[in-house]
Amino acid sequence: MKSRRYQVKKEVEKVIQQGHPWVFKSHLSSAANIFKTGDCLALVNASNEVFGYGLFEKDALIAIRLLKAGKTPPSAEWFKSKLKKILSRRENIKKFTEGYRALHGENDGIPGVVFDVYGKIGVLQTYTPSVDPIGRYLAWVLRKELQLESVVWKAPSRRKKEIVSRLLYGKQPKPESIREGKLKIAVDVGEGQKSGAFLDLRGLRKFLSLQNLKGKRVLNLFSYTGTLGLAAEVAGAQEIWNVDISKGALKFSEQFHSLDKKKFRYVAADVFSWVESLPPQEKFDVIIVDPPSMASETKQISVALKAYSRVYKRVLPHLKPKGMMIVCCCTSRITRQQFNEVAKKSFSTSLRKMKSLPPEDDHPVGFPQGDYLKLLVFTD
Repeated sequence: MKSRRYQVKKEVEKVIQQGHPWVFKSHLSSAANIFKTGDCLALVNASNEVFGYGLFEKDALIAIRLLKAGKTPPSAEWFKSKLKKILSRRENIKKFTEGYRALHGENDGIPGVVFDVYGKIGVLQTYTPSVDPIGRYLAWVLRKELQLESVVWKAPSRRKKEIVSRLLYGKQPKPESIREGKLKIAVDVGEGQKSGAFLDLRGLRKFLSLQNLKGKRVLNLFSYTGTLGLAAEVAGAQEIWNVDISKGALKFSEQFHSLDKKKFRYVAADVFSWVESLPPQEKFDVIIVDPPSMASETKQISVALKAYSRVYKRVLPHLKPKGMMIVCCCTSRITRQQFNEVAKKSFSTSLRKMKSLPPEDDHPVGFPQGDYLKLLVFTD
């Protein structure tokens, strides 16, 4: 890649040397005004030595995304070699499922690029314009490396006004079914949330499916397409309530993620309002609370945490004695410590045991802001 030299401030060099992959706009000097989005910058220190390479994004909060450390610029062979190392860390996951994340952005050392695999189908997502060319190149490499039949380039929700989702290779995929341990998960590839499914919740689905829930009642809030409800059914649950604001997601859930439809109840509602009117006599052995990301900006953190707390306190009286409360957070803006404190405080009077489920191997955490998904299990 051709690059342009840019001398960074001392504090920026220190942050990058410590392993952080981002340089924020507020830390740039006026010399950066000459660069345009997509420029590859050779990062130079005070001694005029190149110590890394990054991609520039004009008029963005994150102005430079670190691509490679060291004096040598990134090349096609460097990308291929890095991908092979990343894929080698997915081998255990591939034994368990046909759906996995082959590339996890900055956490895998490739900024802003995510690539998910569903059987013979790949889904590329690029989170900023500067990485679009790299994303397309990596999709081409991964298609060959993994022998994929189709690859879709899907616009993340934040970029739907910028780019149009489209087919890159092969035929337009139809809804796909993938194996995931004991489960069979349906995926509308390239549609809906994420790349078609919440692959990052695999660990929670695995945990649920291995519980003894024979004869139990489960309340699944913010259920989306109901994969957690399916995991509970496989574990023996007798009755599962899936509650979500999306009628389409509930319909998909009913069609694909129920083995015995008689065990399920589907409620289309705004969960935050619905829990306020839940009759006191309704009690559940397991309650799952998995709200969408509610804090895309720092100023929204306190509002999101208060919303979590209100829902927790409202549903806690509906948990049976010896029951299990599962709560999730999917935003990096909220730290693990903040989330843990809110949950502990909400359940302190009746649920004393807390277990944190670790991320799956295909969702590694490479830096603090990359630790976006938190999964907590509370029991008495």
